[in-house]
Amino acid sequence: MLFLFSITWGTVSGWWVPACLALGLLYAWLLYRQPLDLKKTFRYLLFAIRALVVTIIALVLLSPLVKSVSYNAQKPLVLVLQDNSQSIKMFSAPPKPSPEGRASNSTEVSPAVGGGDLEGARAYVNDLANLKKDLGSDYDVQEFHFNHDIASGLSSDFSGKQTDISKALHVLNDRFVNQNIGAIVLATDGLYNQGSDPQYEAKNFKTSIYTIALGDTMAKRDLLIGNVNYNKTAFLGNDFEVEVLAEAYQAKGEIMHLNVTEDGRQVAAQNIPVTSNDFHKVVPIKLNADKKGTRKFTINIAPVKNELSTQNNSESIYVDVLDARQKILLLYESPHPDISVIRQSIENNKNYEVKASLLSDLATVKPGDYNLVILYQLAANNNSAIQNLIKAKLPVWYITGAQTNLQDFNNEQKLIRISAGRAEMQEVFAQPSAEFTGFTLSDSSRQKIVSFPPLLAPYGSYSSAPPGETVLKQRIGNVETTYPLLAFGDEGGRRIGVLTGEGVWRWQLAEFQAYGNHHALEELFGQGVQYLTANANRQRFIVYPAKYVFDEGENVILNAELYNDALELINTPDVKIELRNSAGKNYSFLFSRNGQSYQLDAETLPVGEYTYSATTKNGTKQFSAGGQLTIKPLNLESRQSAANHQLLNAIAKQSGGVMLQPSQINQLARLIRKNDNIKTVVYEDKHYSDIIDVKWVFVLMLGLLSLEWFLRKREGEV
Repeated sequence: MLFLFSITWGTVSGWWVPACLALGLLYAWLLYRQPLDLKKTFRYLLFAIRALVVTIIALVLLSPLVKSVSYNAQKPLVLVLQDNSQSIKMFSAPPKPSPEGRASNSTEVSPAVGGGDLEGARAYVNDLANLKKDLGSDYDVQEFHFNHDIASGLSSDFSGKQTDISKALHVLNDRFVNQNIGAIVLATDGLYNQGSDPQYEAKNFKTSIYTIALGDTMAKRDLLIGNVNYNKTAFLGNDFEVEVLAEAYQAKGEIMHLNVTEDGRQVAAQNIPVTSNDFHKVVPIKLNADKKGTRKFTINIAPVKNELSTQNNSESIYVDVLDARQKILLLYESPHPDISVIRQSIENNKNYEVKASLLSDLATVKPGDYNLVILYQLAANNNSAIQNLIKAKLPVWYITGAQTNLQDFNNEQKLIRISAGRAEMQEVFAQPSAEFTGFTLSDSSRQKIVSFPPLLAPYGSYSSAPPGETVLKQRIGNVETTYPLLAFGDEGGRRIGVLTGEGVWRWQLAEFQAYGNHHALEELFGQGVQYLTANANRQRFIVYPAKYVFDEGENVILNAELYNDALELINTPDVKIELRNSAGKNYSFLFSRNGQSYQLDAETLPVGEYTYSATTKNGTKQFSAGGQLTIKPLNLESRQSAANHQLLNAIAKQSGGVMLQPSQINQLARLIRKNDNIKTVVYEDKHYSDIIDVKWVFVLMLGLLSLEWFLRKREGEV
């Protein structure tokens, strides 16, 4: 590193330098002009020291700027990125290198054919490790390995269960931004099962990428389940269909034996002839929901001889079998276009059945037949039928509008209070709230809702629902208020919802015009109804996993809810749970309190089938709940058996690099040295500071004054 400095005057004229020097000379002359008992040599020396010190002090008082310039030479970075996923060791051994051991002088290198079994894969890692020695001290070689995440150094255990090439490149780009990246060496088979297409991330590098083509481009013999499509709910006694994507490679002429079991009992089976070496077929399977509750089905393909992997031959699914659809009563006093929109939005979910009824027909309605009542611009008032619905502890969703009696509305619920001096309406836009945790709207729906046209809400002041219960706030013009537009809460063990505006038909038209669908509106009403009707059968204690099938290495999350005699949500007692796997091993945990309910993060558990049993006690009453879940092995690395060298060749070409065979790794150093774009870069760093901030100036002044004092003291002049 080379370091230089100079003085710049900025707004101060450089002509002050002679003036400062003259001042220093004058001061020294006045001090030493009288004959002193000093030798002539000492007088001249002391004169020079004092003149120099006074000159420096005068310059410091003028505050010029000191410019320092440093020149840093940065060697080119060579970043080695090695794939450490399981797929690397699944292939046959690589071909032996040619006797010459040389690559062609051209920039085009033929695609690799070999990849490596475990022994061959470790051999190529050793070759990569020699690159640092081959390049010598002129290059800064840094090594990394990756699968789902990226880590420093090379690795030869090949244990990664996921591959995200794009993420690995992105991390390197962020870590070495604005540094002299000369080349990237990417050693992989081109197969990725996480993240985006790595070609897009590779374009962000302004340097050459040399790819090492591992793996075999010929697909191996393998049968597997590519995907399973199914509805997560079915109704008791009904048939439902499951679609299985069956795939087979290099197995032409084989018979694929596919069977489905429920709790170990076979419920369906099919024999599928494999008609090609690249076989894909969607197989529909009809099953029957003959038992109520959560049912587990296991879909399996029998393995064949010499199959590459059998881990991808099985999938488990869980289906909630319901006794009947949730019934919803939508009450209104007079026709309105909102009625049809609300009904369509809710019934888009096949689990819900909506009956829209005029208030005049309410006498024929039985409260026990419904799981939720929606009061559209209605309140109980003196209507005994509506009062009976409310007394029945049914969840209620209020929707207010111009016809709503706000006084009755305020008296019937405590979630929102509307104080209106006059019966007027105003336009309000919807603004999603980040604090609501009862359910989660998708990002696309939240973005759509913000752009929807306004609803008409009663003009007045609103006592806001608690922040955690407000889904949508009112935005009046460009002003975001705390007034709730849509809120949900729990009162006395009954869940209620309030939408304070009418005109959702405008939302339906606007969404269809802009996007050609009604997904946001359907999601909003569907999630709202699901929240209100949750635990409609009023079990006192329920325990349920975040999902029934967890991936290997994924944290297992379970939730629990406990209700008291008044059906109010509580979490005072402790809740214990025990998970048991198929091998008989038990895992015991204690739930943590989360809001008014409970949650457990059991972290990662071994692969297998689990049953769970949870217990708690409220007063003298004991409660228990149970269920089952599955932790399945990650088979992503075995779902593709042919390496993707086309991707690696494309990445190398677009960056000006070369794709090499594993046997040609020893030629990497020569190719990198030969690349004129890879060179040492010298960075110039300029820094300006006030002279008063430069410490060595004060050290110099102190040293000169100390020297003058010492000489005068030595000669007896002090």
